Amino acid sequence: MSLALKQIGLSVATLLVGGGLGWAGHQQWQAQQPQTDAQAEASAPIVQAALNAENTELPTVALPPPAQSNPNFIADAVNRVGAAVVRIDAENQDLEVPEGFENPFFRRFFGDEMPVPEPFQQGTGSGFIISQDGRIITNAHVVEGATKVTVTLTDGRIFEGTVVGTDKVTDVAAVKIDADNMPAVVFGKTDEVSPGQWAIAIGNPLGLDNTVTAGIISALGRSSTEVGIPDKRVQFIQTDAAINPGNSGGPLLNDRGEVIGMNTAIRKDAQGLGFAIPVETFNRIAQQLFEKGEVQHPYLGIQMVLLTPEMRDRINAEDEIGVKVNADSGVLIVRVLDDTPAQAGGLKAGDIIQRVNGEVVETPTDVQAQVDAGEIGQPLEVVIQRGGETQTVAVRPMPLPSQLQ
Repeated sequence: MSLALKQIGLSVATLLVGGGLGWAGHQQWQAQQPQTDAQAEASAPIVQAALNAENTELPTVALPPPAQSNPNFIADAVNRVGAAVVRIDAENQDLEVPEGFENPFFRRFFGDEMPVPEPFQQGTGSGFIISQDGRIITNAHVVEGATKVTVTLTDGRIFEGTVVGTDKVTDVAAVKIDADNMPAVVFGKTDEVSPGQWAIAIGNPLGLDNTVTAGIISALGRSSTEVGIPDKRVQFIQTDAAINPGNSGGPLLNDRGEVIGMNTAIRKDAQGLGFAIPVETFNRIAQQLFEKGEVQHPYLGIQMVLLTPEMRDRINAEDEIGVKVNADSGVLIVRVLDDTPAQAGGLKAGDIIQRVNGEVVETPTDVQAQVDAGEIGQPLEVVIQRGGETQTVAVRPMPLPSQLQ
């Protein structure tokens, strides 16, 4: 912009500011002087026009909702849910006593003071009641292999729990106690959650019952591989609310006291990192466990990688899949297992998956999420790129084999 134009712009801005100040001063002077009806009628359109012009130049901007103003909102959220959070003690009484302790020589030497270990193992975790008839969910690893499960409520009542079913793939377990009129949690929605929002965790870490910690939602959609447990099929919520051993199976709440996740995983190599199973995932699994006692996960039988230019060059250099890859992005199938739905449906190594069930997929996690949303035995539409051409194949998922769970 030339110096002359800048000077003109400055003059106009000064004129506008000066005109505004002059008009404001005139209005103040007029307010102090008697005004006739005729003068008022004449000035009204001018004032209205000025206001209209001002509204046109400065449109109303939608502001974000105000920050949490209740200083006790965490306590209020906990009060709504706390009674429905339970401690779960799991015992495995089928463990064998080491053979050395049964040796007669040791028994003669020690006599009645023989230090024989108790033939059971005990662990403590958390859980929460989801219905008034005593349905409880927790992590599968909390009750895995347990021969006896004890459920303790915050009011001191103790019940014997029955493990209805467990699902190792998502680390969700269903437990039932014989009781009525139980306090139950209220579910929230993860699509209403975003990073930076409050997160509240309740559980029984390190044997300290009814512990409350708070923080924020750090991230959403963390894959099982990112979390360090690649054998699970979960996209985790990440939080910095303190989660320690014993918190597993407890609820993660929003600031309204609604359950948005189930605390489940801890990265031992870092601090301030906790992970929770989203409410939609654990609720879907829990319903199947309570209804059928088991969960069947859809399975295609493919191995995938996220395609990058570096990955493409490595695959082509090592000839790992027997097909030259030209694309530098997408989800690449590197192997199709024998006798699987993928093989029957016509998928091949080298195919690049673009859509599943009509949804665009950009990562292997996206593909897995769409497969999980499908139904066993029902056609799953998969759009692929093969040899520069786009094709659509139909694959009918089968139940995930037990050896892969």
